[in-house]
Amino acid sequence: MPDALRHTPDSNRLSILSAAVLLTYALTRLIEVQSPVFNWNFFGVGLSIPLNLNIAATFLAAGLTAAGMDWLLRSHPNFASEISVQYWLLPALTAFVLGISLYNLPSGPAWWLGLFLGTILLLMTYVSEYIVLDSSDTRYTLASAGLIAVSFSIFLLLAASLEYAGARLALILLVIFPAAGLVSLRALHLRLNGRWEWQWAIGIALITTQIAAVMHYWPVSPVQYGLVVLSPVYALTGLAINQGETATPRRALAEAGIYFGIFWLAAFLLK
Repeated sequence: MPDALRHTPDSNRLSILSAAVLLTYALTRLIEVQSPVFNWNFFGVGLSIPLNLNIAATFLAAGLTAAGMDWLLRSHPNFASEISVQYWLLPALTAFVLGISLYNLPSGPAWWLGLFLGTILLLMTYVSEYIVLDSSDTRYTLASAGLIAVSFSIFLLLAASLEYAGARLALILLVIFPAAGLVSLRALHLRLNGRWEWQWAIGIALITTQIAAVMHYWPVSPVQYGLVVLSPVYALTGLAINQGETATPRRALAEAGIYFGIFWLAAFLLK
């Protein structure tokens, strides 16, 4: 098999990037600082956001991941004329969600297990984004499918983590809207040969945000909440892909309805 069709990330850059992000998370458990509260009025809704080291580390890890992914991509032979924004959005979101999840876990074996699993997920995302830079790579189809699966899994974890943390509705909506739009936009971009479906992504984000707002007041567990909020993202993204691939409207709507029902049924069975 020709080597030109199987490019792999530079191992040194990958190691440095992973170590920098993981060190950011680890330091939050070793350093204790005061946690002032930032009171913010957003369209008449009062928000109290704790400004502690964990929150700062979460944003720092996302920023490091985005910059590091761009740095990693620059070692790719086909990077010369590429715009790298679309390749670091999902890794940055993954790092952000991992930070939120670790923040909610107590110190101990569970936290270290979460850090270990998160490390594997981040590495998979780094390598997959590197591979899909070249559509002629023999692993492109597998890597793109893996990225889509990771994006939906990350969104499920994000929604469940926010509900578990007891975040206020206004804060949940501020996070869910861009996350839903980003996840659907990246999935559509991968499946529809590089097309940017902004209208679909914004529409999916709006519908998902509305469902997230309603479900926030229902007596459901965090996992149930995550599954229900994920349902419109997954189903409507599938609908957009089917339409983009010239599937019949009847088939596209039927598949979207089936996916939507599966997630709601799974959430119901978890009671």
